Amino acid sequence: MKAVLEVCVDTVDSAFEAQRAGADRLVLCSGLVLGGTTPNINFYYEVRNHLDLPISVLVKPHFGDYCCSPVEFEMMKDDIALFRDAGADAVQTGILTPDGTLDILRMDELIVQAQEMKMVLGRAFDECREPEEAFQRAKMMGFGGLVTSGQCRRSYDGRSLIARLLLNADGMEIAVAGEMEPHEFAAFRRVTAASVCQSNWLKKADSPMQYRKKRRLLEPADGQNYTVWQTDTQKIAAMRAAMDGE
Repeated sequence: MKAVLEVCVDTVDSAFEAQRAGADRLVLCSGLVLGGTTPNINFYYEVRNHLDLPISVLVKPHFGDYCCSPVEFEMMKDDIALFRDAGADAVQTGILTPDGTLDILRMDELIVQAQEMKMVLGRAFDECREPEEAFQRAKMMGFGGLVTSGQCRRSYDGRSLIARLLLNADGMEIAVAGEMEPHEFAAFRRVTAASVCQSNWLKKADSPMQYRKKRRLLEPADGQNYTVWQTDTQKIAAMRAAMDGE
C-alpha cells in the first residue's frame, strides 16, 4: 500500500508549497506554530479553488487544551456545518472532559452535525487518559479516522501504542503525527505497518518587512515580531522520498 503524506498548513503559500513538495492531502489550520486552531473559511476556499488535493479542516476553538466552553461548543458545531457545506473532505476535532476522558455526549453532536462528511479524532486523543479505551469508544461513535503520535512527542517513541491501535483499527484510518525524521520512517513502518503520516514541518524565515521599529507597541511573548513560519519543503520532500522508497 502506498504511504500517504498529509501536511498541516496555515497559509495559502504553504498549501502550494506542500503540494509541490509531495503532499497527498492537506489539513488546514490557523496558528500552527501554537498548535493550531480553526482556520478562516476564505482560506479554505482559496486552497480549494486552486489545488486539487483532499482537504481536511481542523476545528478547535482555542490554543492549548481540549476542553471547551458552551459558547465554544456552539462555535464548533457551526464551523463543522460551514466546512461541510463548503465541501471539505473531512474535519479533525476532539473534545475532552476536565478529567481527561473523551467528551462523548458533545462529540456525538459534532458527528451528527457532520452528516456524511468524514470525522477524524484529532490530537485530543494524545492528551486523554486511558487511550485504548478512548480508541474503542471513538470507533463505536463513528469516527472514521484518528490522528496520534502514540501519546509521545516523537511518534517513534509511541510506536508500541500505535502498532496496537493499527492492529485493532477495524477500518478506521490512523494517521501518525508527532515528530519523525525521514530516516526513521522505514523502521517505524516495519514495526507499526503505518501507511499515513501527518505533520506540519515548519521552519523559521525572516519577515519581508524592511521598515522595523526599534520598539514595537504589540510585542509578542517570544519577541519574534519579524519571524515568519513557513512550510519546510525540504523536509516534506525528504519524507516523501523516504515513504516512496520504503
